[in-house]
Amino acid sequence: MFVPIRAVLFDWAGTMIDHGSRAPVEVVLEVFHRHGVEVTEAEARGPMGMAKDAHLAAVLNLTRVSAAWTAAHGRQPAAGDVEALYRDFLPLQQQILASHSQLIPGAATTAAWLKQRGIRIGSSTGYTRELMAIVLPLAAKQGYAPEFCVCPDEVGAGRPAPDLNLRAMERLGIDDPAACLVVDDTVVGIAAGLAAGMPTVAVTRTGNALGLSPEAVAAFDPAALAAQLATITATFRAAGADHTLETVADLPSLPVWQ
Repeated sequence: MFVPIRAVLFDWAGTMIDHGSRAPVEVVLEVFHRHGVEVTEAEARGPMGMAKDAHLAAVLNLTRVSAAWTAAHGRQPAAGDVEALYRDFLPLQQQILASHSQLIPGAATTAAWLKQRGIRIGSSTGYTRELMAIVLPLAAKQGYAPEFCVCPDEVGAGRPAPDLNLRAMERLGIDDPAACLVVDDTVVGIAAGLAAGMPTVAVTRTGNALGLSPEAVAAFDPAALAAQLATITATFRAAGADHTLETVADLPSLPVWQ
């Protein structure tokens, strides 16, 4: 049975702001560097979408990174190391968020289109409430202000658990998860939507999977870009995404509104 979409739950970095989801990657790379371990961008991007403490733990637990940590510190990583990384992460992330909170082109237009149709807009993120206190007013000044944002420090578990989406549905007063569309640029974000029983849309070009600024995308060889986007799309489809779009600007084109 077709269930009309009554609300859209947007992710933030890579979906609505920060083309390429670059802010968290820069900070993860710098935090590990400060602790004597170099990680690659691919390693830093792997757990994107998780709560940031879980993200750091996932990177630290990678076999190569764990071995590098052991070599640098003379012992294997421990829980206290994740806590130390996270303590450094938060102030660094705060410092660079303002320069990485530019709306993705078409994001505000899509949000306005949804509101005109009476579709409500909620959001969730891997950022803490402290970090979102910086992002929310910056986004509002650019024309995007969802009804609320649910942060991982406010629920039982971050992505890929369904908690963020279920809390958002509760706040909206919607009792059917099929009426809430989850839009995200990470595999764990899609998994969280599926775990909540919600239809999902994966964003391929502006998000973490491609990981490029608008300028870098524009300079990319068109054939090579198309090939990468095809691979990203296939990955999201394999992860269970119901729909894929290059950018949220394309959201009105989905058949779910018919």
